[in-house]
Amino acid sequence: MQKLRRVLLVDDDPTNNFLTQRLLKRFDVADHVMVAENGQEALTLLQPVGGAPAPSFPALILLDIQMPIMNGIEFLQAYQQLPPSQRRSTPVVVLTTSADAHDLSRLDNLPAAGRINKPLTPEKLATVLQLHFERQRPG
Repeated sequence: MQKLRRVLLVDDDPTNNFLTQRLLKRFDVADHVMVAENGQEALTLLQPVGGAPAPSFPALILLDIQMPIMNGIEFLQAYQQLPPSQRRSTPVVVLTTSADAHDLSRLDNLPAAGRINKPLTPEKLATVLQLHFERQRPG
């Protein structure tokens, strides 16, 4: 499979962002990785301009749960309100360190395509790519 056009990484932790971007680059997963430090920034990146779908709409969204301003749960609630033409078939995979049962149970009713414990590893990335893009293991 060809590499993904864009990946949106939504996380407020600079170290996690650095490591995830490095991993995505190392395995040549995407042409471009966009980074948002909270859910509100991510929604702004996804908003269409002039009524047309956003040209930068990602093929994959990697989303943290615990963030300031707008957390991952709030982002998913707002994301599901976007018109289907804007959401397309973009999988949103939650990357988390949260063990909060309340947070994790709330994900069950939201448009998350999966949940992975941080940090993202080559093996976890391979699983995401295989499940959602029928792409073989990185490397």
